[in-house]
Amino acid sequence: MNNKETLLGIRRGIEKESLRALPNGGLALTPHPIALGSALTHPHITTDYSESQLELITGVHAGVEDCLQELTEIHQAVYRALADERLWVGSMPCGLPADETIPIGRYGHSNVGRAKSVYRMGLGQRYGRRMQTISGIHYNWSLPGVSTADYFGLIRNFRREGWLLLYLFGASPALCDSFVAGREHGLQRLSGHTLYLPHATSLRMGRLGYQSDAQSSIAVSYNCLESYAASLQAALSRPYPPYEAIGVQTPGGDYNQLSTSLLQIENEFYSTIRAKRVIRPGERPLHALRERGVEYIEVRLMDLDPFEPLGIGADTMRVLDAFLLHCLHSDSPDDTPEEIAANARNQHSVAARGREPGLRLEHWRGGERSLLDWAGEILAGCAVQAEALDAAHGGDAYRAALRRVAERLQRPDLCPSARVLAAMARDFDDSYVGFIRRQSDATRAALLALPFTEPLQRRFEKLAADSLAEQARIEAADTMDFETFRRFYVAPERMAV
Repeated sequence: MNNKETLLGIRRGIEKESLRALPNGGLALTPHPIALGSALTHPHITTDYSESQLELITGVHAGVEDCLQELTEIHQAVYRALADERLWVGSMPCGLPADETIPIGRYGHSNVGRAKSVYRMGLGQRYGRRMQTISGIHYNWSLPGVSTADYFGLIRNFRREGWLLLYLFGASPALCDSFVAGREHGLQRLSGHTLYLPHATSLRMGRLGYQSDAQSSIAVSYNCLESYAASLQAALSRPYPPYEAIGVQTPGGDYNQLSTSLLQIENEFYSTIRAKRVIRPGERPLHALRERGVEYIEVRLMDLDPFEPLGIGADTMRVLDAFLLHCLHSDSPDDTPEEIAANARNQHSVAARGREPGLRLEHWRGGERSLLDWAGEILAGCAVQAEALDAAHGGDAYRAALRRVAERLQRPDLCPSARVLAAMARDFDDSYVGFIRRQSDATRAALLALPFTEPLQRRFEKLAADSLAEQARIEAADTMDFETFRRFYVAPERMAV
């Protein structure tokens, strides 16, 4: 499978979330800028959970540098529309206001736009709005000729060994205490408003991040599409008593959530990696997967790197390519409930304590392994894939990237998480908000200083105008009342083939 034609057929794209922040490090509470077009229909610039949280989306690219170039151009267009606001370059949020004042995304008055807002209202009801303001990078990846069964083999191995990416690339060892106000958190106070764990790699992917006690009851198996789809459909169809208590609507008729099931829609399921397929208008993702199989995978555990202007750099992308090929080509036996639980414990251990000397993890083949020994073994497998990628592309970009990143095993101080703490200690009185605010300012200045040609400016202006026109067209075409639409939208039969 590692022939040149296949390897040159790798396709990747990036989705990058960032909060809009004020110069003082607080959350910008302004609406999504109209100059950026419609968050409902723009192909490259939308919002994630909050009206204050941008999501920047590249197209699909054959080249790492081409993908980064497009992401650069999208950033340039965004910064030109933000006035004195800036994109927050850390995964853990800036200073947050009271939970209920964090604005959820608004997408106009069409049924599909209202459904997106009601879904976000439900997330706030279920998990709190603060948790949804965490930001990260999603890496979408495909390889020609890979079957659905092979993609699920890749996913199982990724879930076994994805903790390595938290060690190598995690960049959220500290946070502002406004994120955990009123919650038990188990963190140590570093200074003023900054909490941390000394050996943490990614608090975003730990117990304080995208976690849900309710979702821990979902026994999702990744052994085949059928078992995966069946377990998700059960969670999407089964009423969950605490969410039934919230209700779909308030007595006054306002909407609390889309449904009272354990999951409102497929995207609510938190996972470090997802099986994906491009959906048709109005189609449920689960139906698309069942009918046409897996088209690509979405890696969801990458933190924003505050030392990279775009949140991710070429070395990271090349290591991800090699790691995903390693997961694809390695033996991948079926998972078990016991192994799935051990994978989760490993993820939490590395998120909270990844740089702790002598840390040991539970190996999926049984027993314990030291993180360093196991990581070295995985990177040796990645080196084989990096060599094949370099042979296909020419040069040594993949091997060089892997060598640079692998150095972090012997020198934990080179890990982004350690560099964040060192920079905070050196220049910012151990303040998380102080450090990320300065990095955000520098990133904004660097991207605004890049040339932005008139044709590029016109292209983004046209994208914005076209997206607003498309939103208006969708709104004008609606004929169904929202409650009828909602019932249709969440109907279980729409998830079947």
